[in-house]
Amino acid sequence: MAAPSSEAERQRDKDRTRADILAVATREFADKGYTGARVDEIAARTSTTKRMIYYYFGGKEQLYIAVLERAYSALRASERQLDVEHLEPEDALRQLAALTFDHHEANPDFIRLVSIENIHRAEHLSQSEILAGLADPALGGITRILERGRKAGLFREDVDALDVHMVISSFCVFRLANRHTFQAIFGRDMLDPARREHYRSMLGDLVIDYLTA
Repeated sequence: MAAPSSEAERQRDKDRTRADILAVATREFADKGYTGARVDEIAARTSTTKRMIYYYFGGKEQLYIAVLERAYSALRASERQLDVEHLEPEDALRQLAALTFDHHEANPDFIRLVSIENIHRAEHLSQSEILAGLADPALGGITRILERGRKAGLFREDVDALDVHMVISSFCVFRLANRHTFQAIFGRDMLDPARREHYRSMLGDLVIDYLTA
């Protein structure tokens, strides 16, 4: 009777080891990029070995893809948990924009990874078997909000869910990705806590003003 318990414990150890590797690898890739990151360094900062990392993931590129999948999956999971179906269309979109704003601010490594992967022209991300469909539920939710807004006579007809996603994402990514250059040029820190709610509200206003223009 002890065998199932032992097997379950081994699986938990495997899951914990894999999660630890991914967490450390996320920081390594975010800090140094795909080219600069070293599997040896990731192994040294975890309770495993380079050989074990290759056993779990297959190689550096596969590990990097797993890091990307983990980062995007976390965002999509938070979007799925957001219940806005009971809200008025404008309030629903403001809530969605605020969720993206909060998530990106709390996960700066995600922004760095996105920037790095764009430098590589998404050559690694495009190899993922799961990332292509991850956004479908989120876009479907936006589509339903837009449809409700149009039926109520609130929203314009020539905007789709991907347009809305692009507006929200561009604001949130710019705020994090360009923080340092923006401050160097204009002397303003876009992550200044005193301005946080101002920017958070600004994002919601941008989305709603665009849809109701």
